Amino acid sequence: MFDTFLILSYFDFTAKQDDTKKDISYWGKQPMSKLTIEDLQRIKEETLKLTGLRHQDPKARVTVHMGDCGIEAGARQVMKTLVKKLGESGRHDIHVIAADCLGMCESEPNVTVELEGRAPVVYQKMDPDKISLVFESHVLNGEIIEDQTIEIPVRQPETQASEEA
Repeated sequence: MFDTFLILSYFDFTAKQDDTKKDISYWGKQPMSKLTIEDLQRIKEETLKLTGLRHQDPKARVTVHMGDCGIEAGARQVMKTLVKKLGESGRHDIHVIAADCLGMCESEPNVTVELEGRAPVVYQKMDPDKISLVFESHVLNGEIIEDQTIEIPVRQPETQASEEA
C-alpha cells in the first residue's frame, strides 16, 4: 500500500510540473541529444577497440607469475611495464595475464611467453628493463632471448619430425 502511494505521488508531482510548463527532467539533467548514424558507428568502433582483447584469439600469451615470492622479487613492476608496453604497441591479439608461482622461487620474477604454434618459453629474473626487451624481441618479433630463459624449446629438424610420424 505504501509503495502504491509513492508511485501515485510521483505521478502527481510530474503531472503538476507538466501543468506549469517547466522543463524539469527526472535527474536534473538536460534531455539527451539525438544520435546520428555516424555517432553510433564511432561509438561502436571505440567500444570494439576497447573490448577487442575479449573477442580475439591471442597470437601471444604473456604470463607474469605473481606468487608471494614473485611479488617480493618485483613482479608488480614487471607487470606494470608489460601492460604499458602492450598499450603502446596497440596490439589486441596479445594477452597479458597474472598467474601463481611456478615453484622456482630462486629465479623470480618469472614470465612465460607463449606464441601461437610454438612451445612456451620461461624467462627468469625479470625486471622492467628486461621485460621491455623480451616484449620487443620475443613477443612482437618471435626472437627468443636465450640468455634470460629457464626453458628453451627443443626444435627438431623437419626430417626427424616427419620420420617419427
